[in-house]
Amino acid sequence: MDLSKILVISGKPDIYELVSQTKTGAIVESLADKKRCPVFKTDRISSLNEISIFTTEKEKPLREVFQDIFRKEDGKNIYFDIRKAANSDLFAYFAKVLPNYDTEHVHASDVKKVLLWYNLLVNANKIDLEDPAAESNEEEKTE
Repeated sequence: MDLSKILVISGKPDIYELVSQTKTGAIVESLADKKRCPVFKTDRISSLNEISIFTTEKEKPLREVFQDIFRKEDGKNIYFDIRKAANSDLFAYFAKVLPNYDTEHVHASDVKKVLLWYNLLVNANKIDLEDPAAESNEEEKTE
């Protein structure tokens, strides 16, 4: 699963897929409603590939967290209403997926974002259990 073209834009609620780059920024498409909009170099943009979750041992890449949820949910959406869930319910669910998450650094808003993003990615068929590092190693072997 390659999340390098899936973006989080500060101040915007959804996650976006990079469609094309321009001289002044990029064109992105919302995974929620498929609407396209421009983003500029001055916007704070992060790729989901760059985001990790704090654990008690080390940081865990968001890609691996999504894969863990994907396995738990058998490739389906999370079954409860994330936006209306109590913080205790969010943390209880997250502890099942990532038991060693750092309770001092991971906040309810972080868990809510991860779970909402997961549902958006599942609906857009962007999650799989493939490891991009393994894929690139396979490509190198065939060349």
